[in-house]
Amino acid sequence: MSLETVVTRAWGRQALWLWLLLPVSWLYGLLITLRQLLYKTGLLLSYRAPIPVMVIGNITVGGSGKTPLIISLVEYLQQQGISVGVISRGYGGDSAQMPALVTKNSAPSMVGDEPSLIVNMTNVPMAVCPNRKQAIEILLQAHPYLQLIIADDGLQHYALQRDIEWIVVDVSRGFGSKQLLPTGFLREPMSRLNDATVIYHKKPEQVSSEDKLGSKQLTMHLRPDILYHLWSNSNVSQNSAPTASSQVHAVSGIGYPQRFFNTLTDLGFEVIEHAYPDHYDFSLNELIQYTEHPIIVTSKDAVKIRALFLQSETHQAQTIEWQALASRVWVLPVTAVLSESCYHTLNEQLKILGILFDNK
Repeated sequence: MSLETVVTRAWGRQALWLWLLLPVSWLYGLLITLRQLLYKTGLLLSYRAPIPVMVIGNITVGGSGKTPLIISLVEYLQQQGISVGVISRGYGGDSAQMPALVTKNSAPSMVGDEPSLIVNMTNVPMAVCPNRKQAIEILLQAHPYLQLIIADDGLQHYALQRDIEWIVVDVSRGFGSKQLLPTGFLREPMSRLNDATVIYHKKPEQVSSEDKLGSKQLTMHLRPDILYHLWSNSNVSQNSAPTASSQVHAVSGIGYPQRFFNTLTDLGFEVIEHAYPDHYDFSLNELIQYTEHPIIVTSKDAVKIRALFLQSETHQAQTIEWQALASRVWVLPVTAVLSESCYHTLNEQLKILGILFDNK
């Protein structure tokens, strides 16, 4: 078990030993406050893009549903006639090859798993680089017509100025001990929520009950879609997909794997949990060990695992074990469903920036 997994589980159960790290958290808090002050006073320079920038992130370590939210927003903006692009740090990719444009043919090992997923789902113009200024420059050089840039997970990247900030809060997970790293899993203090638009990620039943009460809170929930087979070349029929009450291996390398496991359980599956660190680089040999039952993975993990199958098919013979594995890996996609108040808020924010929808 990796150190990351150990600490993540300790945060989840609020282990008492974490409080021994409180002096480190105080030092961390002092450093982030000093860093913010340096940018605010101009002692550290920040970059202003030539077009509006919308940053979507969170103040916690681990997944909050940010990537599905970005995909849904991009699809919505495209439908409204807005020319939108996306930038990302490209975590998990090869930073030596960045800045780089992301295409549907880009390898996750080069550009990162989340950028690969976003582009494959939306075909949005996208660039990756730890230096967001360079990412924006290469993106606008290739797509000068863009009206808006969405920055994926750049909330703490104060070197980039932004016009809109959306912070995603996973209500089910909460804020744990409400302490900064490493005692808790907060990247920034909770007071940071006061300066941004907050999107509350809730369970579908929570959102439905609040809608009946006329809540105006900005909310989203993740809707699981239909399972699909990862490797179409294996000639597996969709009718053979695992069904409710089936026992399955749930394999996840996302920031908050428990949400994925809970979703499968809610769908009726008997889940055997296999949690890996966020952005984990799987190998086919690791997955082959999960025999007897179907394997279900997230869309984010699927882009990397599919790349492994492609590489394996190209460079080596398909063994019986390889074929058996290919036949039992399934993907559970999810869609971020936003409340109407989210879209209303977005429309108003874009109108202030002079970005108007094409009503044709």
